[in-house]
Amino acid sequence: MSEKFFWADALAERIIKEKGDKKEYVCASGITPSGQVHIGNFREVITTHMVVKALQDKGKKVKFIYSWDDFDRFRKVPSGVDKEYEKYLGMPVSNIPSPHNSKLSYAKYFEKQFEDSLNKIKIDPKFISQSDMNKKCAYAELIKVALDNNGKIKKILNKYRKEPLDESWLPIMVYCGKCGKDSNKITKIDEYKITYECECDFKETFDFRKKGIVSVKWRIDWPLRWKYEGVNFEPGGIDHSVHGGSYTTAKEISKEVFNFEPPVYQFYDWVTVKGIALKDFHSSKGNVITLEEVGEVYEPEVLRYLFVGKKPKSSFEISFDNDVIKIYEDFDQLEENYFNGSLNQKEKREYEFSMLNVPKKKPERTGFRHLINLVQIGNLKGLSNYDLIRIKKVENWLEKYAGEDMKFSLKGKISGKFEIKEKKSLLELKNVLEKRKFKDEKELFNEFYGICEKVGIENSKFFSTAYMALLGKEKGPRLASLIISVGQNNIINLLKTLK
Repeated sequence: MSEKFFWADALAERIIKEKGDKKEYVCASGITPSGQVHIGNFREVITTHMVVKALQDKGKKVKFIYSWDDFDRFRKVPSGVDKEYEKYLGMPVSNIPSPHNSKLSYAKYFEKQFEDSLNKIKIDPKFISQSDMNKKCAYAELIKVALDNNGKIKKILNKYRKEPLDESWLPIMVYCGKCGKDSNKITKIDEYKITYECECDFKETFDFRKKGIVSVKWRIDWPLRWKYEGVNFEPGGIDHSVHGGSYTTAKEISKEVFNFEPPVYQFYDWVTVKGIALKDFHSSKGNVITLEEVGEVYEPEVLRYLFVGKKPKSSFEISFDNDVIKIYEDFDQLEENYFNGSLNQKEKREYEFSMLNVPKKKPERTGFRHLINLVQIGNLKGLSNYDLIRIKKVENWLEKYAGEDMKFSLKGKISGKFEIKEKKSLLELKNVLEKRKFKDEKELFNEFYGICEKVGIENSKFFSTAYMALLGKEKGPRLASLIISVGQNNIINLLKTLK
């Protein structure tokens, strides 16, 4: 993709070129709700969402589908779930109760969480429950195609396996009509009729056009649904994208078995959370951060910006430490440059795709760093509606993630003993603040070096002294920002209490 174009626009152009001019383009994504849908999983849906938007901006009609693979088997009891859930292993995740909400199924509980989170950032695909689709036998004819081409499918899969598939292997499995598990053996297939024997001693012959208990195995299910939905674009994780992986075989099965040209594909790399190793970032280990949790700190536009500015093939970390401040500052600068006309076309699109709705004039936003100070001193008067949203994010960040260097409580009176140079530097700071009103942090910050030079105190010593006098500790938020936030007169009055 050319560096001159925003990545989603380049993908949209590729889709139009490869798939031709269509009345409607179908873009797809999906996941198995086997546990909490974490922020790494979110990359797939937002990648698709951005391509959908890029196609729509070109005047194309687009259908955006998101598949909940909730007909998949329950494979493992996740961390934090009672071991008694082992009795549900082998059943569809849509058929077992949620350990968190008795009114919802295991799958539906996690689906609802994620759908609610997506709604807050204006991502609204058509959600498809694969459990519903399978139970109403929607794929019966394509299942028949897969069964008729079992030998061809095995040949494709065996090309990429160290050990060939067993002679008895089939592209499907059956959920028992009595116990609901997949622990059974298919003994006969006659056109649309399947006979199986379950470990629970139940035996049955059924017509899979009328009874939806057949589940297609993943590497066949993926291309089967491309064919059924007419998918033109779908991204996939890097784990599916390696040579011989599920995308490799899906492409071949799509062409050779279902006679369908595979969709345009884009692999995406991992997204992790700073401080959590990739190997530990997994739902089953309970070490995940959800979209909802990220949204507690990042307002919708900034959350989208985190992903929009990164090409899908680039991995990155989401931060909850002091990096949050820099991310907000970068977004605010992008917005500033958008409205002053200094962005190139690629950067303009990054801003437009970050926004829920692009405003006609620049929003009045107070910087995240400045709000950190205002929140802690309780000075929240005269702020904009945009700031009210951001204030809540600041409060959440201070409560859950901020380091002690960012938390403070302004002293009412200076106490403690200071050395001669320390005391002189504080008095000089008072003099500087009395002489001139500062609105720009950088200008005030530059004055600090003049104070240090005049008094003959080391820079680091000056800052630790100022923090100790004002906050009662040796570290704190940026001193210039703190002073402007609190108000120069308030700082002057506090410095006057120095004895």
